[in-house]
Amino acid sequence: MKTTEPLAGNNQATTSEADNNSRIGVLLGLTAYLIWGSFPVFFKALEGAAPLEIVCHRIFWSVVFLFILVACRRQLGQVGTTLKNRQVLLTLCGSTLLIATNWLVFIYAVQHGEVLQSSLGYFITPLLSILLGFIFLRERLNRWQMFSVLLALIGVLNLTLHHGQFPWIALILAASFGLYGLLRKVAQVEAMVGLTVETLLLGPFALAYIIYLATQQDGSFLTGTLRLDLLLPLSGVVTAIPLLLFVAAARRLQLATIGFLQYLTPSLHFLLAVGLYNEPFSHGHLISFLFIWMGLAIYSGNTIWKSRSTWQREES
Repeated sequence: MKTTEPLAGNNQATTSEADNNSRIGVLLGLTAYLIWGSFPVFFKALEGAAPLEIVCHRIFWSVVFLFILVACRRQLGQVGTTLKNRQVLLTLCGSTLLIATNWLVFIYAVQHGEVLQSSLGYFITPLLSILLGFIFLRERLNRWQMFSVLLALIGVLNLTLHHGQFPWIALILAASFGLYGLLRKVAQVEAMVGLTVETLLLGPFALAYIIYLATQQDGSFLTGTLRLDLLLPLSGVVTAIPLLLFVAAARRLQLATIGFLQYLTPSLHFLLAVGLYNEPFSHGHLISFLFIWMGLAIYSGNTIWKSRSTWQREES
């Protein structure tokens, strides 16, 4: 009896520590997705600067801020190693172009009153990722995953047919971010190190364009309002901070939990588009979103079921 008491105490301490770790992970993850979800508000405040100029500032100031972060985390060596690995670097060149496209189209959407399309795009992304995994990584799809992708496709087709407008913004956002995730999975580089390398690759081009705008007296930085002078450099900070929080959360949480949290961002985009920015939301939009939400519900339920089955097998 005496020998079992310390073991029971150790088990309780381990469980308590795991629960506390999980709570911290949820808090970190919620904060990251809340920041990402509020991006339309931040980039809406940058109106007056062109989308390409904003993206260039976002890239340049991300380089500055991320370089400081990786130096503080003693990861500069990893950055150097990544830059020397030709195969990984080539993969990151592809992911760099994809994330830059994603940033540019998202900012365009915000500035042109298409936040609802950005919401649609990020709702579609998890379902598109399933399809990309099947096509490029030969990951097997079960019937529930296939059904969820089919529902999302019906939602997109309904939006196109009923409004006569192809949701190109939503699909570019979903495709660019889905393919970005695919390449980053193949590259297998730590998140912060990978983003640092990506912004470093684009940094010289971004800086050259900023200087070009300054010489042509066509830029918004240091020539416009104090608001833009403060917010443009801040774009690099708001790019890095949620990623840092997400990386910390991912280490503490199960994949199923992260899967649920990721819907917070497009949900906030949806609420901002309809509630704050009064973007048009018809019955056709509602039907399309309902199809996509049903697909996501089936996808999430299937993911949870598979996670629980795996956990039960490991326990037994």
